Amino acid sequence: MTTILVTGGTGTLGRHVGERLRADRHEVRVLSRHSPPYAVDLREGGGGLDAAVAGVDTVVHCASSPRGGDEEAAGHLLAAARRAGVGHLVYISIVGVDRVPYGYYQTKMAVEKLVEESGLGWTVLRTTQFHDLVLQLFGVLSKPPVMVLPAGVRDQPVDVTEVAGRLAELALGAPAGRVDDMGGPEVRSLESRARAYLAAAGRRRAVVNVPLAGQAYRAFRAGGHLAPERAVGKGTFEEYLAARFGAEGRG
Repeated sequence: MTTILVTGGTGTLGRHVGERLRADRHEVRVLSRHSPPYAVDLREGGGGLDAAVAGVDTVVHCASSPRGGDEEAAGHLLAAARRAGVGHLVYISIVGVDRVPYGYYQTKMAVEKLVEESGLGWTVLRTTQFHDLVLQLFGVLSKPPVMVLPAGVRDQPVDVTEVAGRLAELALGAPAGRVDDMGGPEVRSLESRARAYLAAAGRRRAVVNVPLAGQAYRAFRAGGHLAPERAVGKGTFEEYLAARFGAEGRG
């Protein structure tokens, strides 16, 4: 039996990773800011972090925040892992972090570099965005009477449980460096997914596509965040919506 620490273990991805590893009878430690016995803020580090990694074979690093602090958190985690003699660290990243000049992507790229230079055995998996994130985006954009979308942008969301399964598989293997990207099954326009969301959620909104400015928008429009050659995911966005809202939608 392997002892595995999952950072961000109560989050959208981390909780599924933990479930998959426990199902295979491995010992899983969940690290998050508010989940004892390993309630640790990685941005601050501290003795609680050393206790969390003590005796751990592998760390799966899922903790992340668009609000900042990821580089500091990774630095504290990697230092603690080195002190504890951890043999393998698996990091989840995003397709396009090396192609899209978007702040959060640039931070993920910086963390990838820290992992690669850490002296630990490491594996990095980049995936496209999760269905959950696309749903959250549409929930915000559909609040006004008119749903405004960035013109010409496509996406390729993937099911988070499939990503969790792949991470669990990687965690139980030997360090593999940068592995093949993992993308969702379909590359489609953001507008087509927005209309699918509105139908499933039972919302009536006008949809307007608006061109934006900036390097990040141009990179997204060019598909820098997509991996069409790695469309290995199975679960579609419509299947995800049906599971969330029911096949008939809701009022």
